[in-house]
Amino acid sequence: MSYLRPAAAVETEIEINRSRFICNLEIVESRQQADQFISAIRERHPKANHHCWSYIAGLPDDFHQWNFSDDGEPKGTAGQPMLNILCHSGMGNICTVVTRYFGGIKLGTGGLVRAYGQSVQSALARCDTETIIPKKQIRLIAPYSLTGELEQLIVQFNLSQCERSFDSDLTVVALIEETRLAELKTALTPHQHLISLKLC
Repeated sequence: MSYLRPAAAVETEIEINRSRFICNLEIVESRQQADQFISAIRERHPKANHHCWSYIAGLPDDFHQWNFSDDGEPKGTAGQPMLNILCHSGMGNICTVVTRYFGGIKLGTGGLVRAYGQSVQSALARCDTETIIPKKQIRLIAPYSLTGELEQLIVQFNLSQCERSFDSDLTVVALIEETRLAELKTALTPHQHLISLKLC
């Protein structure tokens, strides 16, 4: 199942009642990458009052890759509203950090929810997207006599990040689009006793 993710990083800024809200949006492949990005934004704005954040660090519907923080703002006024907007965007591999410089005027809980939400929406509005097709890592093992057939399969199924090793047999570790895995298995049927296919 394909999904959208940001094509590039985005930074936007809005001002509400003298408070500056700077939203940084980044592509992340893992929770660790998201945490590193959040730390980098903190270092970039050491004098800011808050760095509220949310992310979906993998597939859009994989809630194990979701996380958020209010970073000192009243509970439920920043991180969760930000995450809700990301969820409704349908995107994955996305992290947003909203940095706030307090302007001296309190916004109240409703005002904060609107401000953080508006900040994320402004970044999403400027965000170009790209379509991602999930891939699986596979291992193909074949005798050297079938090297030609194996190389044809690599081209036919657009296998990427191919790593070949030459031991007693030829082994290829590569990535294939999930949607084409069944098709590859069918293509291997004539050689099923000679070419081994395993999911890594």
